[in-house]
Amino acid sequence: MTMLDRMRRHKAWLQWSLVLVVLAFIIFYIPDFLRGSGPDAAAGDTIASVEGRTITSGEFRRTYQAQLQAYRSAYGGNMSEQLLKQLGIEQQILQQMVDEQASVAEARRVGIKVSDEEVRQRIFAIPAFQDNGRFIGDQRYQQLLRMQRPPLSPSEFEEGIRRSLTVEKLRASLTDWLSVADKELEQEYRRRNDKVKLAVVSFLADTFRSQVTATDAEIAAQFAAHPGDFKIPEKRKIRFMVIDIDAVRAKVTVPAADIERAYNDNLEQYSTPEQVRASHILIRTEGKDEATAKAKAEDVLKQAKAGADFGALAKKYSEDEVSAKNNGDLDYIGRGKMVPEFDQVAFTLQPGQISDIVKTQFGFDIIKVTDKKAGTTRTLAELKPQLTDQLSYERAQTQAADLAASLEKQITKAADLDKVAKAQGLTVQESGFFARDEPILGLGPSPEAASRAFEMKPGDVSPALRASRGFAFISLVAKQDPYAPKLDEVKERVRDEVVKEKARELSKQKAAEIAAKLKSAPDFEKAAKAAGVEAKTTELIARDAPIPDLGTAPAVEEAAFRLPVGAVSDPITVPNGTAVIKVVEKQETTPGDFALAKDKFREELLADRRNRFFGAYMVKAKQKMKIDVNREALQRASS
Repeated sequence: MTMLDRMRRHKAWLQWSLVLVVLAFIIFYIPDFLRGSGPDAAAGDTIASVEGRTITSGEFRRTYQAQLQAYRSAYGGNMSEQLLKQLGIEQQILQQMVDEQASVAEARRVGIKVSDEEVRQRIFAIPAFQDNGRFIGDQRYQQLLRMQRPPLSPSEFEEGIRRSLTVEKLRASLTDWLSVADKELEQEYRRRNDKVKLAVVSFLADTFRSQVTATDAEIAAQFAAHPGDFKIPEKRKIRFMVIDIDAVRAKVTVPAADIERAYNDNLEQYSTPEQVRASHILIRTEGKDEATAKAKAEDVLKQAKAGADFGALAKKYSEDEVSAKNNGDLDYIGRGKMVPEFDQVAFTLQPGQISDIVKTQFGFDIIKVTDKKAGTTRTLAELKPQLTDQLSYERAQTQAADLAASLEKQITKAADLDKVAKAQGLTVQESGFFARDEPILGLGPSPEAASRAFEMKPGDVSPALRASRGFAFISLVAKQDPYAPKLDEVKERVRDEVVKEKARELSKQKAAEIAAKLKSAPDFEKAAKAAGVEAKTTELIARDAPIPDLGTAPAVEEAAFRLPVGAVSDPITVPNGTAVIKVVEKQETTPGDFALAKDKFREELLADRRNRFFGAYMVKAKQKMKIDVNREALQRASS
């Protein structure tokens, strides 16, 4: 069964949820019970504007929450706001929304328009809005929109469709000329799908570090030969005050009633519906004489009922090519995951029972249930610690954000930091000098604070900035320009580099000593063990796959796909040492494999190239646009 077949077996709600995902352009989300936690009055705040078109707080929050629901539907509910905040998800979501508006602005600039009729036809084509191939009517259409979480008005939904179509048209006008020649297509298909199984002996440089030292003369020589490697980058020093979310959280008390409400509001995500594990044999009817197909299904059913091995029958007869390889097994499925006719029968069968023939839109199905799992719901008592933790973090986040917003009005110059800190019982600290990509002493990893520090002038003070610990106000104290240091300043860095190089050289020598024995040995693994090293065998792996102890190693990969089965390599230098490999097995794609996959793979490769081309085009287009982001409004909307 192809992926498309599997999706067709799902009911309309899945197709509908995917529409929401496509419309929003976003991947990560926030917990549903946080919906509405920000101030309603701020719903009209402008978070960003692109060529005069605004993105409001309300639009941001709707997108944020809609994506959470789609994400949880696909991957479950184990996603906390705390984790999302630490990952800076709100920034990613806003960037995607800005990118969409920028694409619309560019489309408008080049004269691309979408008519009302095109919007209507796209809506009519969405399966969720069809009943027996016809539009379900305005009343049911609006009802479905209201059922979404959060609800959508027709105008909001239709404007999203219009934007989506506009971007599609722009993308098509820019990228439809791209193509892939058959020879290049086959080469790339083989590159991605050929696989190799290896036995790998690694000589990691770190294991030799204790055996080497660096003399002062060697350190001086290394420094003289590579002075650019040790240049000190531009650095900054700041004073900062932090509103620590964990400190606020320690004072938060969550009433039992609120915990119960959060539980009840999200009961669905804590429930596992009844499931059955089913196997099936599908005889397709598409493009066939139905009577002939049914006769074949009846014959297979007769064999199954007579005691023939169901898995063997599925492997031999089933025309669902994916599950047939697994003896017809579909794994555990819940209600609504398959077409109604399949569900209706599967959930009435007991483990071990085989159904009669079931007619569906795909053909004739024979179903065997092998196991059942009753539906379960995790209790409030069981979830109380988790919910308490989530709600306390949410409230601490909100309180910290509110405090940060109020303090922004009081902190307009560097001297205000000390005055406000004293009034609030907070502390002002001073960092050491740090580079752009270094953590800030006392503040931790804070990309936004570090970035802002390198935009400020001495004496400037920032608005509230997101930091790993909460919200920070920073003031630039000093700047340090980049410079070429004297050896004494970077001696330990240079020493470390000398030791690394010596350890790598020892790893090469050790590998060279053992490689000859490994090449001539009848048993690679035994020879390695006898030499005091271990040969680790991989699974069948494609190019770019990580290799045990080595990670991604292009030099090893190149040798692996070049050598024949059974061959042992010479020592191969890798960034963290040296390796010797034996090619245990190869799985190469055949002309038949490529012929079957050719059309679909061409679509995938073209889509990838078109996406990259369009992305590069839009990077340049955005450089000419007026794009403003209100980070303070974003913080309020996402807190």
